[in-house]
Amino acid sequence: MSFKHHDAEFGAESRLRIFRYATLAVCLIFGIRLGWLQIIQGNRYKLKAESQAIKQIATEPFRGMIFDRNSRAIVQNAPGFSITVTPYEFTIESCRRLSEILAVEDSLVWREAQKASKYNKFAATKLAYGRDVSFDIVSKIEELRDSLPGVDLIIDPKRLYAFDGNAAHLLGFTREVAEWELKELGDAYSPGDVTGKAGLEKSYEAAIRGQKGLQFVAVNKNGQKVESFNDGKSDTPGLEGDDLYLGIDTDLQELAEKLLQGARGSVVALDPTNGEILCYASKPDYDLRKFTGKTARSYYNELASDPSIPMFNRASNSMYHPGSTWKPLMTLMALQEGVITPKTKLLCAGGYTYGNRFALCHGGVHGMIDCSYALQVSCNSFYYQLGLKMGAERFTKYGSMFGFGARTKVDIPSGEDGRGVLPSRPYMDRVYGPKNWTPYAFMNWGIGQGEVNVTPLQLVAYTAAIANGGTWHQPHAVRAIYSKTLHRKNMVSYESRSIPINKEYFDIVKQAMRLVVSSGTARGADIPGLDVCGKTGTAQTSGGKQDQSWFICFAPKDNPKIAMVVTGEGKGFGASFAVPIAQKLLELYFNRRWPAEVGRDSTWLSKPGITPQKDQQQDSTTAPTGPFARVEPPRRIARKPDSSQMVSVQSSAR
Repeated sequence: MSFKHHDAEFGAESRLRIFRYATLAVCLIFGIRLGWLQIIQGNRYKLKAESQAIKQIATEPFRGMIFDRNSRAIVQNAPGFSITVTPYEFTIESCRRLSEILAVEDSLVWREAQKASKYNKFAATKLAYGRDVSFDIVSKIEELRDSLPGVDLIIDPKRLYAFDGNAAHLLGFTREVAEWELKELGDAYSPGDVTGKAGLEKSYEAAIRGQKGLQFVAVNKNGQKVESFNDGKSDTPGLEGDDLYLGIDTDLQELAEKLLQGARGSVVALDPTNGEILCYASKPDYDLRKFTGKTARSYYNELASDPSIPMFNRASNSMYHPGSTWKPLMTLMALQEGVITPKTKLLCAGGYTYGNRFALCHGGVHGMIDCSYALQVSCNSFYYQLGLKMGAERFTKYGSMFGFGARTKVDIPSGEDGRGVLPSRPYMDRVYGPKNWTPYAFMNWGIGQGEVNVTPLQLVAYTAAIANGGTWHQPHAVRAIYSKTLHRKNMVSYESRSIPINKEYFDIVKQAMRLVVSSGTARGADIPGLDVCGKTGTAQTSGGKQDQSWFICFAPKDNPKIAMVVTGEGKGFGASFAVPIAQKLLELYFNRRWPAEVGRDSTWLSKPGITPQKDQQQDSTTAPTGPFARVEPPRRIARKPDSSQMVSVQSSAR
């Protein structure tokens, strides 16, 4: 049949035109629809098709291990099993059966699956209630696998702590990433993933988390694995996280935690030559082992509501008056500024009179004494006078040289490590008003009271600077990172700065601090042949609270290997609480001798016979009376890589 216009059977030319347009329209519609399905919606239907035949399974990497200074693996990994659901395949019947196996409400499981589907309904997501499940649950799931579409088991690594201690505020813990974090982190994390929430686990998360792998498997009509796809050639292997090497002495850390048991306080020790943290104990603390694998939410809530605030880092964030531990700094600044000389003598008449006020010296009448003897006997009268002579500007200048009033930028996150308070003239004018304070405040500052507040971490960095003769090193926990990509250990560099004070003045102060231990208020810390140097401190607090106990020390006097601070809230004289703790820690560090009276479960501080003798001179920095005498500080109360392959990198930690 012909469609020419003269063909009588087809009709007029207008009918032919309509037929052509209709044919073109049908072809165009089919063409557009085909383009829409194959080009615009192609990926969507490709995923649907592949989800029915090939499944992508993310494989969890092992987080990097953490080693101490002796290459002992203190944080390792252990395999565990976790349950995942793929929302696209997960049915209500699967949810009901899985809930029965897990012994939880099916609404909770279904809610998690629906939450995961908002991100990617074709991806398997770990269930919060299915983490680190027991072997019995694994067996039940395997037995009922054909009736549990959308449900799978994966190997999910968990942390294992191989030492007798917590080091909770140092190491930190991991928890499941929160929903609000997923929006910020983007594609790097998926629902059910864990991330570092505190300590080194948080600050070095990018390095130690590793990279996920991807496994392709063929599945049956129920979505269950039947075989590897393409013989595993299409799989992408995961990459383990980088390992952290710390400066921590694990034995020292364990003993410090035991000696602080039952107290509120901290012990921090540094290597004076480079600022590496040797010990970092804060009490009360918590058990990291309860944050690995299946974390009980009730435990976290219990910690958050505990009035002793066990999650608060007292080593970096707590602020206290430093008391007499401030006096070495007063000596250094006065000598450097020429306010006094090593032979200058000032009168102690049992106290010091300023205007119509008399500020008591608790050491009795010392008479005419020089700076060395004043530091040895902790004479308040001598330092009242130094405070007045120094004034505000020079006080602030030298305090900032030693890092006071500023964050240490330690690589252990705890919110932000505390700045403390280094008072200045603008600070006093802002807080009290220009006409509402007098130089009488300088007397308080001279003995580490009044507005002066420090953190234990600041104080130990200052102690280390005195020990090494004038170099301030940034405190840090991580000394090196072993890269799994480059297969080498990279040393981490940190800030160091020289303090512009004559070395001879540091020698004078160090000798006086040696006398404090050999014949002064810290005789309990003396160890024969070690030349321990130290300074006790007893800082007043307000509100009827007991005094703050302090002891700073380093050893030996020449070529020091360790600098340490011990403090306890409401523990009274530094000589009665802090000194015995420091002595046992020094004994362990240098002689590797664990104290016989401190067993693995011992609370030796409650035993008799550890307090100083009755006739021993007690050190106290009772502040003079007046409007600035007692200003309470703000309170918030495995594998060993080749060490020869080392390069220096700048720390990315705060």
